[in-house]
Amino acid sequence: MPKKILVTGTAGFIGFHVALKLLQRGDRIIGLDSVNDYYDVRVKHGRLAQTGINIADVHYGQKTRSSLFSEYEFIQLKLEDRDALLQLCKDEKFDAVCHLAAQAGVRYSLTNPHAYVSANIEGFVNMLEACRHSGVGHLAYASSSSVYGLNTNMPFSTHDNVDHPVSLYAASKKSNELMAHTYSHLFNLPTTGLRFFTVYGPWGRPDMALFLFTDAILHDRPIKVFGEGKQQRDFTYIDDIVAGIVASIDKNYDEEVINLGCGRQEELMDFIRTIEEACGKEAQKEMLPMQPGDVRTSLADISKALKLLGYEPKTQIKDGVPKFVEWYREYYGI
Repeated sequence: MPKKILVTGTAGFIGFHVALKLLQRGDRIIGLDSVNDYYDVRVKHGRLAQTGINIADVHYGQKTRSSLFSEYEFIQLKLEDRDALLQLCKDEKFDAVCHLAAQAGVRYSLTNPHAYVSANIEGFVNMLEACRHSGVGHLAYASSSSVYGLNTNMPFSTHDNVDHPVSLYAASKKSNELMAHTYSHLFNLPTTGLRFFTVYGPWGRPDMALFLFTDAILHDRPIKVFGEGKQQRDFTYIDDIVAGIVASIDKNYDEEVINLGCGRQEELMDFIRTIEEACGKEAQKEMLPMQPGDVRTSLADISKALKLLGYEPKTQIKDGVPKFVEWYREYYGI
């Protein structure tokens, strides 16, 4: 049976893909995003256009109907706009909320911490309150593999202690998990926290490594390789992440925190070589030390996701990276 779902962050990378997937299967969706200028807003406008939302028709605080999907409306709204967010949830009586909107980026949190406190902490409390007071049936929300911080046990398990974040971004996501736990306990609000591991794919964020490397390689600029290229990441393709998110919405557990990764580790230099092959040229590399806030390695234990969500990631970087490069070439006409 189709559901009525609020998806936040629908001008963003993951939120856009989730909204599209839910619309394609017949759910009624209201998308929400502040459309801030953290990175090139033209990419955000492009994502919105893919779901039939013309940014020229968007007015803050007012719903705009999609020209492509009869069951889709978009509203530009900040998470900090507490009263408007509460009123939206009361008026619409959502079956579920998929909360993906947040101030993203580990490195940006070193220079603009207040953006993270405002959107990720104040904004998250506002969302919890809106869900609580409007009778929302389930809140699925984005956490991050960054919460594992300085942990050294591999793979990262949701049973591990996560009290040692190394960036304010990570700390804000850990706080989201704690606040969600409190609301589940006190107010019986079902919540599912999803720890994403290095998501990539078409329409990806311009501040992420794959976008930065592809852009530099195709324009014959050097790429900055931090940590001497020895960092290891669990790179997870967007379609796999979306499948896990949608399954979490449908399962509606009382309270869970679940890893969504690929379950494979790739060294950064291997990732770069895969990008080079997809671009058809070698990168000029500027080798640099680790940056503050970065972790050396990440790897998801996805056994819980398999058990609870039937989650089985299918895409490896050798298949996923060329799909991004193909999108990039088409989008920028290269």
